[in-house]
Amino acid sequence: MSGRDGAWVAAGAAGLGLLVHGHLALMAGLRRRPSPAPKPFEPPSVTVIRPIRGLDVEARWNVRALLDLDYPGEWEALFVFDSEDDPAFALTREELRTHPTRAKRVALLVAGEPPPGLTGKINAMRLGVAHARCMLLAFNDSDTRPAPGGLTALVGALLEDARTGATFAPVYAAADAPLAGDVGYGLLVNAWYGASVARTARADGALPFIMGQLMVFRREALAAIGGVESAAGQFVDDMYLGRRLHEAGWKNRVIHAPLRIVTGQLGLRAFLRIFRRWMLFSESGLPWDFRRPNWVRGVVGWVAWGGLLGAVARRAWGRAAVAALPIGFSVWSQLALQRACHGPRVAPRHLWVPAVLPLLAAGVALSARLSRQVDWRGRGYRLDAKARLGEAQPARASL
Repeated sequence: MSGRDGAWVAAGAAGLGLLVHGHLALMAGLRRRPSPAPKPFEPPSVTVIRPIRGLDVEARWNVRALLDLDYPGEWEALFVFDSEDDPAFALTREELRTHPTRAKRVALLVAGEPPPGLTGKINAMRLGVAHARCMLLAFNDSDTRPAPGGLTALVGALLEDARTGATFAPVYAAADAPLAGDVGYGLLVNAWYGASVARTARADGALPFIMGQLMVFRREALAAIGGVESAAGQFVDDMYLGRRLHEAGWKNRVIHAPLRIVTGQLGLRAFLRIFRRWMLFSESGLPWDFRRPNWVRGVVGWVAWGGLLGAVARRAWGRAAVAALPIGFSVWSQLALQRACHGPRVAPRHLWVPAVLPLLAAGVALSARLSRQVDWRGRGYRLDAKARLGEAQPARASL
């Protein structure tokens, strides 16, 4: 074996070793917290606030899932829109009129256009809080489908510890008939972010941030940090609020009951726009220890693909085989982590997606650095270097 071949073998082995080490750490995080037996509790009243803008995939069934919550105590559901002209407004109103629910009160609210310095979501959240009548406050994204017992699990965990200020559900993404973009988004949520949440969480689920597609707060915890209004100027409300709670001495805890993000009809270009937005989200409170496994996966992927293409161009098949090993393991690892995080199986026709996802990650990261313009729910925002809001602008497609 020549010195050059020996260097390639060493580089391939090092890359493979880094991926194996990262995979084992992520899988250990998923396995180390057995699901606890539910404990009985006296259920306090809960207001569930769902901001809605635009028509989500399978929106009708997402609304029904919220109305189908079987929380044993008193609860109410507030659906908040920017305008009655929103395409989801009439659909939601119809479901509230015709679909049975155990909620004591359901209502549609109109928040109007957000003032400068607020995203539409934060504007809707603060209006919901102003109309909430219950002891606890919950916020739920409109593209999710909570299981009937999800709210009960969140409240039960919140009440286990007097210093727990917020609980949130781990998420997984799944589409009934996935396109390539749905597969990429599923891997991003399930294998990249979901596994990292489990790895970073302490034994009791405590984290210094929140990923809040469904989250429940004590009112006194929110009041201690200035309420949801304290997130004025922030692009990412949940991570910021979670960081503030952590700094104020409250716990954020992720529970075990998973929450589905409903996807579908997502092409590759649309997924890349979402990926870019998530990359910007990560600048708003995710610690380096959380992001490190994903950066390692991306760097090793770029090196391995570069080595593979270079070896094939030179017909150096031995080097090509060595370079392919980290790529193959990365694919297997992402699929295994996705399944461990409640995600769906990936069809053979889409196995190229996890193979190239680390390459796409680098391009998305570069795009996020070069341009701070991002679109979200039909609005465009220009972000500063710390991913804080600049001036809201009309949305435009960008990568």
